[in-house]
Amino acid sequence: MLIEFTVGNFLSFKEPVTLSMVATALKDLGGGNTFPATNKLSLLKSAVVYGANASGKSNLFNAMSFMRYFVRTSSTEMQVDEEIDVDSFLLNTETEEKPSSFEIIFLHEGIRYRYGFKVDRKKVHEEWLFSLETTKEAELFGRIGNSIAVGGKFKEGKKLEDKTRENVLFLSVVAQFNGETSKKILQWFSSSMGIVSGLSDHLYGSFTLDKLEDNNFKKKLLELLKVADVGIDEIKHEVVEASDEILPKDMPKKLRNRLLKDKAKMIEVVCLHKKYNEQNKPVASIGFELEECESQGTKKLFFLSGLLFEALKEGRVLIIDEFDSRFHPLLSRKIVELFHSEETNPRNAQLLIATHDTSLMTKERYRRDQIWFVEKSQYGASDLFALSDYKMNVRNDASFSKDYMLGKYGAIPSLGDFKELFGER
Repeated sequence: MLIEFTVGNFLSFKEPVTLSMVATALKDLGGGNTFPATNKLSLLKSAVVYGANASGKSNLFNAMSFMRYFVRTSSTEMQVDEEIDVDSFLLNTETEEKPSSFEIIFLHEGIRYRYGFKVDRKKVHEEWLFSLETTKEAELFGRIGNSIAVGGKFKEGKKLEDKTRENVLFLSVVAQFNGETSKKILQWFSSSMGIVSGLSDHLYGSFTLDKLEDNNFKKKLLELLKVADVGIDEIKHEVVEASDEILPKDMPKKLRNRLLKDKAKMIEVVCLHKKYNEQNKPVASIGFELEECESQGTKKLFFLSGLLFEALKEGRVLIIDEFDSRFHPLLSRKIVELFHSEETNPRNAQLLIATHDTSLMTKERYRRDQIWFVEKSQYGASDLFALSDYKMNVRNDASFSKDYMLGKYGAIPSLGDFKELFGER
C-alpha cells in the first residue's frame, strides 16, 4: 500500500514535492473512498492528478518509474563507471549539479517502510531505510557516499558494505545476497506497484495476452468488454509464430527484427461480432483481428484489463499516466468506481491517475484530498498540491470541475489569442 512519494530536483521538479495517499480528517463521501490500513492510519483508494500540458504530471510518474526501475536493476544491470540515467532540474544554476532525491513510504506485510536515496549521474550520494512496526521508527541502514552504517535490525546487510559500488544502491546489493527484508522491499517494487502509460498501452498487452490461457480470466475479460459496450460478443485466440502481418506496425524496428529472427511465439486475438440480416436478426458471427480492426479505445481497454484485474485481485498499486487517452469519459468513470467499491476492490487496491478529463472531478466521485494539481511556475519549476491544501477554503459541495476550469485552483494553461495566428498583421 502506497502512503507517500516525494521527489526533488528531478526533471521539472526543483524543490521537493510530496504526493500523499493518507486520508485527512475530511468527511467527504463518508468512508467509501478510504480504508483503514492500520489502527492509526487511513489511506485513500485512489487519487487523480490534473494540470496543464507540460506542467509536470508525467514527470511525477516518471520519477516513480525511475525509482522503481533503479531499485530493481541497479545491482544487476549497472556496470562499473556506467552513468545513472537521472536528470536533475536544469533550468536553474543552483540545482543543475546537485543530486536528485527520491523517497517512498509504503506498507508491506504489516510493516511501514520509508526508503529513499539521492543520486546524480555518477553516484549514489545518500541512501536510507527505516521501518516502523509499532510506535517508533527504526533505522535499518544509512548511507552517505561510500560510508554505510548498518543497524542492528538489518543484519543481512553486514559485510556487504564494501561490495557496493558508488553507482549502485545498497538495498539492491543486499537483495542480491538474499537479504530477507531487502528482498521483500524489491518484491513490493516489482509486483505491488505497476506504472503504465495510457499512450503506450500496447506495450503492456503481453501481460493480458498471457493470461488468456486462464478461462476464468478470459470470462471476466469478455464480461468487461460487454459492459463497456464495444460490440464484442466472444474472443478467440491462438498461438502463432511472429510475422510481419501480425506484429503491430508501430512496433520499434529493433524489437520487430528480433522477434522475427527468433521466430517468437505470439498470441493472435480475434474478436467476434454479430452479423445481422435484412430484418436485423442475428444470423452469424464475423471475426475481426484485435490489432487490425478494433478501435484504439477497445485495444487500450483490452491491453490494460490484465493489470486492472490483477491490481483489484491482489490489492496492488496501479499508476496510469494519460488515463483518459482514447477512453470515453463514461468508461473512465466506471473504471475509477471499481476501486471505490468494496465489492470490486475487497483488498484495497489503489489507483493513481493523471488525466485532463474534468468530468471525473466531482464531489460525488472524489474527496478533496484525492484531487491533486501540478502547476509550473514562470521559472519552469513544477509544484504539486492537493485541493484539500488549497489556500482558500474549498467547500465539499463546491463544483470542483467548474471552478477548476474557471482558474480558481490554478494548474490551467495561460493561453493567448489563437486567432492572432491567422489574422492580418
